[in-house]
Amino acid sequence: MGNASIQYARLGKDNQMKTLEEHLKESYAFHGENCPGQVIGTRMAIIGCESIGLDNPKSEDQRKKIIVYVEIDRCATDAIMAVTGCRIGKKTLKIMDYGIMAATFVNLETNKAIRVLAREEARDLAPKYAPEIQEKYQQQREAYKVMPEEELFKIEEVKVEIPEEDMPGKHLGRVQCEKCDDYVQGHKEVKLNKKILCQPCAYGGYFKREEFSALCQVKGKMNNIRKT
Repeated sequence: MGNASIQYARLGKDNQMKTLEEHLKESYAFHGENCPGQVIGTRMAIIGCESIGLDNPKSEDQRKKIIVYVEIDRCATDAIMAVTGCRIGKKTLKIMDYGIMAATFVNLETNKAIRVLAREEARDLAPKYAPEIQEKYQQQREAYKVMPEEELFKIEEVKVEIPEEDMPGKHLGRVQCEKCDDYVQGHKEVKLNKKILCQPCAYGGYFKREEFSALCQVKGKMNNIRKT
């Protein structure tokens, strides 16, 4: 692919080559900000889709053939969504928040998977490709547009095994948590000590229920009374 993807991205619905700038315009509008991460994510998505044989992932015949695993919840993720059309609500975008600027693109028809990682050293190369710009982030943004992809990214073929419950378009029923009574969909429940539980009840969640906090306060007061 080389530097060709810098000028031209992929075929659109009307078989006209879409430029990187046209992709970026869509990405900026979706994200709401023009930043270096948008360039990284846009080029990452273009390379990923091309590498798994999809030239128009938003089209009717290709949109059900792709899943993208994104490893960071930053600006680049919005750019990847803008280019690919993948969404969490469609089960075609998976957020694996490892804090790594990388994404894996999977062709569900061929099982080919390509992981694209943004190289950290690309930051230091920005002055080489945009020497006329002094402001750091503007310099990175413009440099990332023209930087050869082998200097900007590490690209590797990987293997991804996707569980049935993570596949798009499938509704696999729901069960009720035996502790909190919440309903759990998509086989995301946990069987623990012969009980069916939701993951927050089984492992602890990002939130604490008010009744649980109140119970802890009562227990704390009772412990203080006993001590006195």
